[in-house]
Amino acid sequence: MDTVAETVSRWRAEGIPCALARVVGTGGSAPLATGTAMAVAATGELVGGVSGGCVDGAVFTLCQEVVADGRPASAVFGPDGDELLAVGPTCGGSLEVYVEYVPAHGRHAVDRVTAALGEGRPVAITTVLDGPRSGEWTVVVGTPPTEDDDEDAQHTDDLSPARDRAAEMLGGPGTALVESAAGRVFVQSLAPPQLLVFGATAFAEALATIGHLLGYRVTVCDARPVFSRPERFPNAAEVVRCWPHEFLRRTRVGPGTAICVLTHDPRFDIPLLAEALRTDAGYIGAMGSRRTHFERLALLREAGVAESELGRLRSPIGLDLGARTAAETAVSIAAELVAHHRGGTGAPLTGLDVAIHR
Repeated sequence: MDTVAETVSRWRAEGIPCALARVVGTGGSAPLATGTAMAVAATGELVGGVSGGCVDGAVFTLCQEVVADGRPASAVFGPDGDELLAVGPTCGGSLEVYVEYVPAHGRHAVDRVTAALGEGRPVAITTVLDGPRSGEWTVVVGTPPTEDDDEDAQHTDDLSPARDRAAEMLGGPGTALVESAAGRVFVQSLAPPQLLVFGATAFAEALATIGHLLGYRVTVCDARPVFSRPERFPNAAEVVRCWPHEFLRRTRVGPGTAICVLTHDPRFDIPLLAEALRTDAGYIGAMGSRRTHFERLALLREAGVAESELGRLRSPIGLDLGARTAAETAVSIAAELVAHHRGGTGAPLTGLDVAIHR
């Protein structure tokens, strides 16, 4: 949703109206999760997708209709869907898609969402799906646990349950459907995960790119001026020139943070990892050979890092893909990040008797 919202805001800045489609309900083995978004501009330009391909064509047509008449619409695809829509997910699941009109001019909450996400701040959105107030948004922006900002909220009692749920969800990604006096309300919390990449290497260049594609807000940190040039990392939200452990010490870190140590130098690695392993970061990985890993563990023990903390370290970083190039290594690291986040095994799906979409 964050990438789609960014594009929608860009279209608005260019004076182009569009339709925004979001998956607000799923059933069975639906291809993509609730909250997945797609937008279609009045020019025909497209961003995102709601199904991985199997119903995107029908949703594109629905979006064009919404752009033309300016009225929101919804459709259910799958076994229990509208029989007039002769299309459905090939996986046998079902999904409900809500499409709303986003005008080119005037104030719209999507711009506030884009601005907040660009600042690395979590956002919760409520959208009324039914009745005369269909398409009405409330936006809550914050930096948990101390700051809230709901200046876009329309404080009406009949939306209180949805606003309360949005406040509860703020700070962690997720979606919910809430019943209210105004009708069903779709609540979507957007909290871009944070990827901290230490070591401005060729591996970091590739990882910053793929991390951005995965929806991470990427920060690259390196103390060496010749390497830490922002133009090397166009997909990073920021490039910091600082000793890694000093930067980490003053950075907010939580379960949604992934730390990738690519410096491969004990001068940087040991103080950085000693600091990292005492944080609440959800993922901590370090590059290096197995020999480097065992030497690193010994140095970390000397630095006072406990065995329980050492057990959190993923080293050598990444999955066994046989990677050799920087790009291949970045894919290996990204694959481990996804598997860790989604609870995957990292094994080939061929031969596995497990659900593909958990």
